[in-house]
Amino acid sequence: MILETARLTMREAEVEDAPFILELLNAPGFIQGIGDRGVRDLDQARDYIETRIIGSYRDHGFGMWVVTPKDAHEPIGLAGLVKRDVLPHVDLGYAFLERCWGRGYAQEAAMAVLGHARGPLGLETVAAIVNPDNLASRRVLEKTGFSFVDVRHLDGWAQPSAYYCARERPEGP
Repeated sequence: MILETARLTMREAEVEDAPFILELLNAPGFIQGIGDRGVRDLDQARDYIETRIIGSYRDHGFGMWVVTPKDAHEPIGLAGLVKRDVLPHVDLGYAFLERCWGRGYAQEAAMAVLGHARGPLGLETVAAIVNPDNLASRRVLEKTGFSFVDVRHLDGWAQPSAYYCARERPEGP
């Protein structure tokens, strides 16, 4: 286990999580709000876990973690940190199965991930990007302590992204 909150646990993904990853990445809300990852079967889901998720743990020491409610055994989402070449800072990300939306899980997980980024990982600034039309996700970021910076057109991304930052200390002149 990487992180724990009052209601959630977060752990590293495993290849055995492929059915969950396949469901999450193909949910209409994920595709519309985050993007189509092109994962259409269990083999592609296993490959996605091995290359993208576990690869991030290996390369950066962090990544997206599987989120499970303490009162259940089935994963409901992903939350964690991502290092992207197109952003100046590590960014916080989260995605939950649509049947779990509206329960405060995203905010709870985001707060835990931000605390981990600032504490054990020592990151002073953490970014977040979101589809500008995803108002619910933007509210989660703002409630978590992120401030809107601007809308950016990132290299390799078809749509613009609303760019947010959370800083531990205000930047000086």
